[in-house]
Amino acid sequence: MRITKGTPPVRGAGRTNSFTREEAESLGLRALTFLASEDERIQRFLQLTGLDPRDLPDLAPRSDFLLAVLDHIASDEPLLMECSRELQLRPEEFSIARRALGGGDMG
Repeated sequence: MRITKGTPPVRGAGRTNSFTREEAESLGLRALTFLASEDERIQRFLQLTGLDPRDLPDLAPRSDFLLAVLDHIASDEPLLMECSRELQLRPEEFSIARRALGGGDMG
């Protein structure tokens, strides 16, 4: 799946309090693309997680990895707000997607 800046919001975004697993994974991939679009953002993520950038293609399809991406973004309010604006989503939709991937509430 190729994700581009012009990708529309995930189905139901902005209108629901739940995401399907597929919708949450889609948001996770879009969030990863957001991180990767700026070297400083992706480097910080890699540094904090200890991941090697060469591992990203193998990890990207995994729900647990996408949950980690959403966790990373949700744990940094300025980053969350920037990503929300870029992806045209409400910040709380990241928490909704986290729950769909098996993550609990972060607050």
